[in-house]
Amino acid sequence: MSDGTVRFDVSDGVGVITLDRPRKLNAMTRAMSADLLDLVRRIDAESLARVVVVTGAGDRAFSVGSDVGEVGDYAAPWDFRNRRDYCDALRALRVPAIAAVNGYAYGGGLELALSCDIRLAADTASFAAAEIKLGWIGGGGVSALLSATVPAGDAALMLLTGDPVPAADAHRMGLVSQVHPSTRVLSVALELARTIASRAPIAAQSAKANLRAARSMGLEAAIQYEREMQAICMATDDAREGRAAFAEKRTPTFRGL
Repeated sequence: MSDGTVRFDVSDGVGVITLDRPRKLNAMTRAMSADLLDLVRRIDAESLARVVVVTGAGDRAFSVGSDVGEVGDYAAPWDFRNRRDYCDALRALRVPAIAAVNGYAYGGGLELALSCDIRLAADTASFAAAEIKLGWIGGGGVSALLSATVPAGDAALMLLTGDPVPAADAHRMGLVSQVHPSTRVLSVALELARTIASRAPIAAQSAKANLRAARSMGLEAAIQYEREMQAICMATDDAREGRAAFAEKRTPTFRGL
């Protein structure tokens, strides 16, 4: 039995994923990784939530990444390379994801936060690509995601030193969108999630897909992809409801159809 778990709660279209292993700073076990992968599949397949907030249990850590004590349990480096990775899980999520970083986001915890679409931080939070201090580097996308998020020099500083970056500096470099008191960061993230959940779900998922495409495609291809996604959205019932609500001067009711 794992001594940690991944909790999921949902209300009014907003799901909250809580990494629940506070006595180990929410370090991810292999069992927790498998649970997160399965949970993400269910969220998408069963439309369990329109938006997801990811946070850590307790007031010390968002997550410090993989449980280092389990790293040596893999039979060979190739098995480690082919592991079921928790960062892959969050990147596969179709609905928008908000990280409410309530403490340490180190190693794979930084990668988890980077795998979300929006990051809000507590004023007590800190961020580190700490693996280099242990003799390896991150493998959950940290180099690609960090270099796409912050200036090149800041990315290099984090990756080459492994030293922690406080929330204020993370905000300055664009790693997080907002910083809030530690007692409020989750409530602010939930308020933001409720706002996004009130928008048309297909349009929100399309906007997320467009942002991902813009990172990996050339300009003209990305614009064309956006135009195709726009055409799909325009054909939905939600788009017709949006136009009708605008004409009738009322709040639209979006159903994800």
